[in-house]
Amino acid sequence: MKRFFRRWYGAWQRTRLGTRITLGLGALALVVFAVVGVTMVGIMHGYLDRRLDEQLTKSQNQQLPQLRETHGSPQSVYSWYSALYKVRDGVATPSPGSQLPGDAKQLARIAAEAVGGDVTRNIYLRDDGPYRVRACPVDNGSVLLSAAPQKDLDGTVRQLIWVEVVAFAFALAVLLVVGRLVLRRGLRPLADMAGTAHDIASHDLTANPALPVRAAGAGGGAEVEELRTAFNVMLAHIDTSLAAKTEANERLRRFVADASHELRTPLTSIRGYADLFRYAAANEPAEREAHLAKIRSETARMSVLVDDLLLLARLDARAAETPLRPERVDLAELAGDAADAFTAGRPDHPLTTSLAPALVSVDPLRLRQVLDNLLANAAVHTPPGTAVHVSVTASGGEAVVEVGDAGPGIAVADQERIFDRFFRVDDSRTRGNGGTGLGLSVVQSLVTAHGGTVTVASEPGRTTFTVRLPLAR
Repeated sequence: MKRFFRRWYGAWQRTRLGTRITLGLGALALVVFAVVGVTMVGIMHGYLDRRLDEQLTKSQNQQLPQLRETHGSPQSVYSWYSALYKVRDGVATPSPGSQLPGDAKQLARIAAEAVGGDVTRNIYLRDDGPYRVRACPVDNGSVLLSAAPQKDLDGTVRQLIWVEVVAFAFALAVLLVVGRLVLRRGLRPLADMAGTAHDIASHDLTANPALPVRAAGAGGGAEVEELRTAFNVMLAHIDTSLAAKTEANERLRRFVADASHELRTPLTSIRGYADLFRYAAANEPAEREAHLAKIRSETARMSVLVDDLLLLARLDARAAETPLRPERVDLAELAGDAADAFTAGRPDHPLTTSLAPALVSVDPLRLRQVLDNLLANAAVHTPPGTAVHVSVTASGGEAVVEVGDAGPGIAVADQERIFDRFFRVDDSRTRGNGGTGLGLSVVQSLVTAHGGTVTVASEPGRTTFTVRLPLAR
């Protein structure tokens, strides 16, 4: 039995929602119709019983005065049985002229009980069926008894039951058909959303992450409209997430390719100079130091590249390990130190400064690296003699550092990718300018890790990098 119910419940769970709702409504309507029908039949049956009792009482009350005077035979009303009983010592004997059925023992017992007062009772006569009997005393020792058949009353009740069954069955059928149609129409938006989901499942998201489909249509009520909106918002979020993931994968692929190329270049040089060093050690001892110097130079460049890559990786994973050690420092002092170092190292680029005090909570070593990278970028990408300017100001709760130069500027198309890793304005793979393409990427990552922003504005004759950092509280 338990297995049967489990199987039935499983089949019910697999049934479509519209069918289950329709069957549920039908079952609920059936219960309501049954309650209403039973109530109506009970009310009607009680009403007919009271009417029959009223008729019996009225008929007997009309006969009592005459019977008390004459003690004659009672009047025959409709198809009722009527009898005047004489009761002696608890035994009721019908008077001559009484109309009684063939088996009148039950009527005699009721008449004997009615000596002390009115008696009303239902009996069943073997040859005639159910009867409603009323007996009342006429005078001492005399009882008037009337028995009315209940066939007509029961027939009326049965007819009412059949009318109710037919009417309720028709109403139930109409309810199920109309309810199914209404539910199908109401659930159509859900079916459309299911079709949209199947359409999405048929797309190859590995080749094209874009989701061109959305749940369209209208209607279904406020709840369905809310679900449709949430469904479309979810699709838009998935679309954006897939696009971001695809872009991240593409950037990672490009990053790995560029990193491999950047590392391969110094490694190739080191291997070549090592071969030359081995040859020089055997044949040209005077050239050994020159080859060693080249090896050291390429090793230093590779070390810078690896350090930058490691720093970027740590910044990307700063939730697990932050590379920053913040302190409360004056940004103007850091900018002044960076400017002094730039002037000493690159005397062919005249430098001017405008430094106002601005207290910030930063890692001084890393922020100094930001300033050095920006100044080095200005020197590397401008011809000798180009003026460079550094300024520090504080306004609106922010410290603003600007590093500008009067060089040829950066193309608009290149400005959009200037902070990408391994991006070079000249798209060169050589190291003629001494850069690795990671300097500005490091700048952006470090500034972002400090809770700030870095932007670039450039036109021929003026390029300015602007760093904004929150002031210390």
